[in-house]
Amino acid sequence: MRTPLNELELDELIAQPSGRLVEFFKRLPGDLSILGANGKIGLSLSLMAKRAVEKAGVNKKIYAVSRFSDPAGRNKLEEWGIETIACDLNDREQLLRLPLTENVVFMAGRKFGTDGSEALTWAMNVLMPSYCAEYYKNSRIVAFSTGCVYPLVSKLSGGSVETDHPEPVGEYAQSCLGRERVFEYFSQKNNTPVLLLRLNYSTDLRYGVLSDIGRKIWQEETVVSGVEYFNILWQGDANNYTLLALDHCTSPANYLNITGTEILSVKDVAEEMALIMGKKLDLQIPSADTSYLNNSGKAFGYFGTPSIQAKELIRMQAEWIMQGGRELNKPTHFEVNNGKY
Repeated sequence: MRTPLNELELDELIAQPSGRLVEFFKRLPGDLSILGANGKIGLSLSLMAKRAVEKAGVNKKIYAVSRFSDPAGRNKLEEWGIETIACDLNDREQLLRLPLTENVVFMAGRKFGTDGSEALTWAMNVLMPSYCAEYYKNSRIVAFSTGCVYPLVSKLSGGSVETDHPEPVGEYAQSCLGRERVFEYFSQKNNTPVLLLRLNYSTDLRYGVLSDIGRKIWQEETVVSGVEYFNILWQGDANNYTLLALDHCTSPANYLNITGTEILSVKDVAEEMALIMGKKLDLQIPSADTSYLNNSGKAFGYFGTPSIQAKELIRMQAEWIMQGGRELNKPTHFEVNNGKY
């Protein structure tokens, strides 16, 4: 696949709905609310939903909901013809003014800045989801979580699976498990169909693990990581899987890992990117037997394997950086293994 030349091409590539998604939208009843739509995933997810509606030829509204503290994202969504609603989901009065839709994707939450502001993180990741789960009790809900609710595991394990017992490290991951339990509780209480997505890590070229590694190499800085291995998933595939997951919401709640097919080595990826870029590699990776690794076999059974594999993503990422492609300056901190964000 050709590397996009600019952000317009990148946005359209990421938001291209699969044929499976278009067919699903033809039979999916009701409108869709995307809560937390101004985040780095929410923008492209909203556009993909819009494109799927258009290609399916159905009359379905897409509502992009966020505080919109950054107006640039809201402007972008409205340029794409997506209806935006400014709302602080922690404010119940504002929440109760939102349209009740049959379908909801919940992506609001807090990660970075947790260390030192733990109370706010718990409010955003547990209290706010409880308000939304109660308000949308008659909806179908796909809620974002994280693979960080699992313990760190070795490469030989093949990655954590959905039936593994959560052992979150640090308050961010603990609060994410709290968010899961809140949605699980309301799913049982109100018979709300819910699916919890445990994602790590999406790749958009403007951000992601590959961007974190590639930028260091291009700027001739040392690549330092506390973990040896990681998973990635093309953002377009993450978006497709998220929207298709609306068809797998259940009560009690369903759990689903989404990531790529491979367990990647930081060393191997860095060496390949340095070779493409023509740069000397300076790498520091302490011996670390465990990492956050997910096994997405269940998701592949639902949706098929990703459309873009890791080797192609590595090349695209290197070329994007080399041609001066924009960076969002939102590092994943994939290298963190102590739960502190």
